[in-house]
Amino acid sequence: MEYRNMTNIGERTSLLGFGCMRFTSDAEGKIDRPKTYALIDRAYKAGVNYFDTAYVYLGGESEKILGEALAKYPRDSYYVATKLPCWDLKSPEDAERLFNEQLERLGMDYVDFYLLHAMNRGIFDRVAGLGVIELCEKWQAEGKIRHLGFSFHDNYEAFEHILSYRKWDFCQIQYNYMDEHDQATTKGVELCRKLNVPLIVMEPVKGGTLARLPDDAMAPLRALRPDASAASWALRWVGSHEGVCVILSGMNEKEQLEDNLATFDNFEPLDKAELDAVSETKRIILSRVRNGCTGCRYCMPCPGGVDIPRVFSIWNHYARYENVHTAHDYRRMKPETKPDVCLECGTCETKCPQGISIINDLKRAKEELEAL
Repeated sequence: MEYRNMTNIGERTSLLGFGCMRFTSDAEGKIDRPKTYALIDRAYKAGVNYFDTAYVYLGGESEKILGEALAKYPRDSYYVATKLPCWDLKSPEDAERLFNEQLERLGMDYVDFYLLHAMNRGIFDRVAGLGVIELCEKWQAEGKIRHLGFSFHDNYEAFEHILSYRKWDFCQIQYNYMDEHDQATTKGVELCRKLNVPLIVMEPVKGGTLARLPDDAMAPLRALRPDASAASWALRWVGSHEGVCVILSGMNEKEQLEDNLATFDNFEPLDKAELDAVSETKRIILSRVRNGCTGCRYCMPCPGGVDIPRVFSIWNHYARYENVHTAHDYRRMKPETKPDVCLECGTCETKCPQGISIINDLKRAKEELEAL
């Protein structure tokens, strides 16, 4: 197992972290505890020592199950990370109540890595104003949490604002080779390195999207490593960045876990030829879009009510990755916002800076997405 040193706080974490946001359910819709315990057990015995959960995951069951699964091992042999749902906080007393509930669910006296969950600029400023950060610092002084950080979902400017607010022990961001210019971005990775803030990376495989790629997109990768999985390429790309100390992966099936363990056993950063291959794969994926919609919304509002940018976003996402789960996003759209209500008035086409044939493309999108 590959390990990384967090020199600022003196910890040594497995580069592969076990993400506990989703566990497999049994036939009755309940979390399959025996299967989940077995996966966590296998990961632990293979050297994974970082386990990530949160108050809201699986309605609170994730924290309970993780605590149960790890209870048989020495407490100082693994790290547990969990998160405070800051969007629900109206007072420091709310935070105190939730934190105590988390410790009870986990069956633990302390948390190794505690995160302010899903920070954006607005939520962070409100939480800071409530005194929640000072409360977390008090828990840290009392030994109830060992290291304090945050997870992040906003733009780079917000990330810089939050990261520079205080001296954080670590932080967690979304990062993968398709989203390197979204959210915290590569600039954020570089800022963490400059400030010596260790990085925990979530969504390295883009929610599973980069685990299954169209054949043409996989071709540059297969040319170099015919037997390597698409997921392994995505994980190695993230792990090749200096400052990344944990890469989280939600592993619900034994095959996923074993593939990831193989990737992180004798971990190999990408070399120049492999980085070029990933860049070519990314280029191919981006070239597969059905039209050039940028989501600028100049076409809105639609007189008929169609959410044109949303339809095209879903359609182009499917075209990039051929992920049939995209159909669920389309089904979840309200009927009054789908292409069926298009009046074919042409108002949108007169406003589109990209010159897209919107009326015709809505018909194509409807036909393709409804066939999935």
